[in-house]
Amino acid sequence: MVDSADAPMSGRPSIDVTIRGVALAEAADWAARAEALGVDGVFATETNNDPFLPLALAAGSTSRVQLGTGIAVAFPRSVMQTAYTGWDLQALTGGRFVLGLGTQVSAHVRRRYGATWSRPAARMREYVLALRTIWDAWETGDPLDFRGEFSTHTLMPPAFRPRPQPHGAPAVWLAAVRERMLEVAGEVADGVLVHPLQTEEYVRRVIRPALDRGSERAGRPAGSCAIAVAQLVAPDEQQREAGRRRVAFYASTPGYRGVLDLHGWGALGERLHGMSLDGAWDRMAAEVPDEVLDAIVLSGEPREIAAAARARTEGLVARINVSAPEREDLDAVADVVSALVEEPSGS
Repeated sequence: MVDSADAPMSGRPSIDVTIRGVALAEAADWAARAEALGVDGVFATETNNDPFLPLALAAGSTSRVQLGTGIAVAFPRSVMQTAYTGWDLQALTGGRFVLGLGTQVSAHVRRRYGATWSRPAARMREYVLALRTIWDAWETGDPLDFRGEFSTHTLMPPAFRPRPQPHGAPAVWLAAVRERMLEVAGEVADGVLVHPLQTEEYVRRVIRPALDRGSERAGRPAGSCAIAVAQLVAPDEQQREAGRRRVAFYASTPGYRGVLDLHGWGALGERLHGMSLDGAWDRMAAEVPDEVLDAIVLSGEPREIAAAARARTEGLVARINVSAPEREDLDAVADVVSALVEEPSGS
């Protein structure tokens, strides 16, 4: 099995891209082109599409890259449903699958999915532990016996037990923003998927310590939970201004306020939140100063962006997911990806 927490042999972080807004019929070709660029991982979102189906198609058009969900929404799916899907994709990809899970927010879980929302950190912790128990039972052939607060799994007749596979269970990465969920990731996950509204200082001062607190609680060594950051890049002025709009949108959400507060930008978040409630979306970007934009979005020539990304992530993160703020096509980030996967001069 490929260990998703490990960076490539060169020592640099893994470089990933995300299938977002791509028609399902184009997913296989999109992933193949991404692999040809030299990326290490292709992730699929759950926005206006199922996150697993593109990866099933990409499994047949790629041979090297890891294929993961970034993210699949956990709570609308039963643990057993996710366990079967993850097991099948791990077998289909030859051990290249990464199960990225997230909670989404209460309104979406309740009103869009029609599912139950309560105590997200506790529920996610148990969800991952249940997944691992199910997979372990399938791998070893032992009886299934998981009894939790939110779900119980004690029935696994032979007819419903998947075939053994040589790749083991997939890695599990959790999306986390606040410290409690970060600690859960440190307890039970292989890695954490960090939202694009992030800065180097936030990763160093908040995310890494919270992960390590969770790992210590679970008796795991510090650093057991790897970090993947989603990095917005703007190789031209159009994308830079698109990045300003994206930052304004994210910063208007109270759930992401911790990043702003750490830097003393809390008043900006309050102002943007108020504007969002008034429907003033078209005016919000103008409120984002260059200081905030440049801390979150890397701008410039592709090699400049690559150098800046290396400088802010060295020794800190295992994966960098490169994303353009606005354009969905792979060409928008191709030059930046190419610069990132190259060995820096002097290495």
